[in-house]
Amino acid sequence: ELGGPTVRWRPGRSDSKTAAHCTPDGRLPDAAQGAGHVRDIFYRMGFGDQEIAALIGAHALGRCHPTRSGFDGPWNASPTAFTNFFYTELLDDKWVPKKWDGPFQYVDKQSGAFMMLPADMALKTDPVFRRHVERYAADQDAFFADFARAFAKLLELGVSFPADAPVYEFKTPE
Repeated sequence: ELGGPTVRWRPGRSDSKTAAHCTPDGRLPDAAQGAGHVRDIFYRMGFGDQEIAALIGAHALGRCHPTRSGFDGPWNASPTAFTNFFYTELLDDKWVPKKWDGPFQYVDKQSGAFMMLPADMALKTDPVFRRHVERYAADQDAFFADFARAFAKLLELGVSFPADAPVYEFKTPE
């Protein structure tokens, strides 16, 4: 199983039948940018630095595909398990620029099998983000708790809920 935190969720966002009522592109940060850009994107949605650092921890899952983002590779050796591994790898591994014809990204120096985006590296080099990264690397439960709150906030952006809206929890197996 994927694992990870229990996330609270309230249904209520309705889909639009036309693009006129959809949010504009640009709600995700440009992976090639640094801390300032990442903050610009998330601050305008009402997120703070701790929430940003927690949300980017979702990079523990999956990988980049050149046909989609231009970038290539998984962030770690367990891309199907939600853990704090993204943070431990970010801090513990030595990262070097990847030599290839694609966009600028980093690979781990030891194997070259794992990657980090420039926006990921900003979490390591920016002192405010780094404080959160260090905490999450040392305490997976803290990461899970903060991620669950920030992700629920992200899911509910722009949705008005009645006071009696039901709340559901997606639990993970114990």
